[in-house]
Amino acid sequence: MIRHHVALILTGVAVSAAVAAAQGNADVKALKNPVAANPESIAAGQQLYLRHCASCHGRTGQGGPGNDLIPAAPSLLGDKWDHGSTDGEIFTNIKNGVPPDFNMVPFKDKLKDDEIWSIVTFVRSLKK
Repeated sequence: MIRHHVALILTGVAVSAAVAAAQGNADVKALKNPVAANPESIAAGQQLYLRHCASCHGRTGQGGPGNDLIPAAPSLLGDKWDHGSTDGEIFTNIKNGVPPDFNMVPFKDKLKDDEIWSIVTFVRSLKK
C-alpha cells in the first residue's frame, strides 16, 4: 500500500515538473499560432472561449472573482501574464493546465489543438 502511494506521488510530481518545465521552455515560447487572425477564426475562438473559459476568466476576459475553493482567475487583457504571454505559452497553459495546483485545469481532453489555437487568437483580439 505504501509503495502504491509513493508511486502516485512520484507520478504527480513528474507530471507537474514536466508541465512547469514546458512553460519556461524556449521551444514552447517559440511556438507560432497556425490559426490566422481573421473575423472567422476570432468568432470561432470566441464561441469556444465563452463555452470553456468565460466561467472563470469572465465573458470579456476581465478575470473572475474566485471563491473559497478556487482563487480568482486573472484578467486576460494585459500584455504580461504570470504563466507566460507568448502564443505558445498560452496554448500550453490551456492544453496542459497550470501547475502545481491546477487551478487552471488542462483542456487537452476536451479541446483539439486547432480549437485551443482559435481560443488563443480570440484572447489576443481582446486587448485591441
